[in-house]
Amino acid sequence: MLDLIILSLLYFICFLISVAIWRGPKDVDLPSSSTGGDETEPDGLVFIGKEEDIKKSQRITAKVDGREIVVFYHKGKFHALDSRCYHEGGPLCRGEIEDIDGQACIVCPWHKFKITLETGEGLYEGINPLEPSPTPKWQSKGVKQRIHKITIDNGNVYVSPPDLSVSFDSDYYADKYKSGGELAMGK
Repeated sequence: MLDLIILSLLYFICFLISVAIWRGPKDVDLPSSSTGGDETEPDGLVFIGKEEDIKKSQRITAKVDGREIVVFYHKGKFHALDSRCYHEGGPLCRGEIEDIDGQACIVCPWHKFKITLETGEGLYEGINPLEPSPTPKWQSKGVKQRIHKITIDNGNVYVSPPDLSVSFDSDYYADKYKSGGELAMGK
């Protein structure tokens, strides 16, 4: 009988731990925390932050016209894209950057989708079954993630507002997460 009680208690503790992991931290301020954003300059650019600060943190999230974006500094270059993955809205600000076939890619932490920082292309590893001994090769799904133009002026980093006349798959989640609250900024 005691064994049954101990076993039940262990299952209950495991259940609580899995719920805690599933829910995740809610109010964690990452080193890549957000800026105020939405500080529009006369030429239409939106101030994101100081160049040196972003270089130190390697990434930062901000709002541009109410839209969440993430700015990465990787191997001497700045890249800006919608902060929510085109697939199911995963927080790209929490993803790891990997080199895939010579291209820097952000890997979505939710489902491991790979997106090039330079172009916003979604990549997948596929094979050609018609080859005698098919080997996996990285291929493009096309441009899925909206990227944003970066301007650096006097040590300040700016992003141009998005051209919404062209649509991308990531627009759906960018709009969905505009409202704020728990859905916003990687939470």
